[in-house]
Amino acid sequence: MMRSLDIANTGMQAQTTNVETISNNIANMTTTGYKRRRAEFQDLIYQDLRRAGTMSSDTGDLVPAGAQVGLGVRTAGIYRINEQGTLEQTGNSLDLAIEGRGYFRVTLPSGEYAYTRDGTFSLSQDGTIVSADGYPLSPNIAVPNNAENITIDQSGQVQYTLSGQTTAAVAGQIQLATFQNENGLAAMGQNLFTETTSSGTANLSTPQSEGYGSVRQGFVEESSVNVVTEITSLITAQRAYEMNSKVITASNEMLQTLTNLR
Repeated sequence: MMRSLDIANTGMQAQTTNVETISNNIANMTTTGYKRRRAEFQDLIYQDLRRAGTMSSDTGDLVPAGAQVGLGVRTAGIYRINEQGTLEQTGNSLDLAIEGRGYFRVTLPSGEYAYTRDGTFSLSQDGTIVSADGYPLSPNIAVPNNAENITIDQSGQVQYTLSGQTTAAVAGQIQLATFQNENGLAAMGQNLFTETTSSGTANLSTPQSEGYGSVRQGFVEESSVNVVTEITSLITAQRAYEMNSKVITASNEMLQTLTNLR
């Protein structure tokens, strides 16, 4: 069978992955804290028809270039583009955005930790600050049920005042997590990530420390997806898919020509 059929098949599979990645970006264009993804590809191994550097004669003449035929393409990885999203003001005192590097850490029901850029927090029935899915912020921070005027400064210190009092009390300190390789984090859905061997262990520190971002109260980080860019990429991927399908059509016509020889 002609190599071009297999090569075009790998190209169509690669562009299918590309379109799926772009589609996921567009679907999450309004997801809080979402970072757009980009598919990366690598060429496959090459078949040597004539190896460069081999002798072409008894006198020791060497082949200068050789002849190699590529066997297609494969997906190398799907990377998150960790660029800062636009901060949208909400006015909600427990909406938090990270400006700069870092992730909020929450505790899952299993006791394991997960990490997120989604700072849409609220209070549980016992006054604990929890995520939209009810996972408590780690380290745990709780305020009294009669607390008023909850304030969170850019360094992550949580303060509150009680009714009839003017002096603020400290409820706790928010910490941010950073990783040596953020692209090594495993996405688990719900705007959450878990650490892996590739990401390395979490490095915790207070916001505004060296290498860590600051916390902005009353804001959330919007998705970093640029719709115009994604639509342009989608059109490019669609055209690439069509071109690979035309290669299959042309190869099929060439095979038909061979089978019709008398």
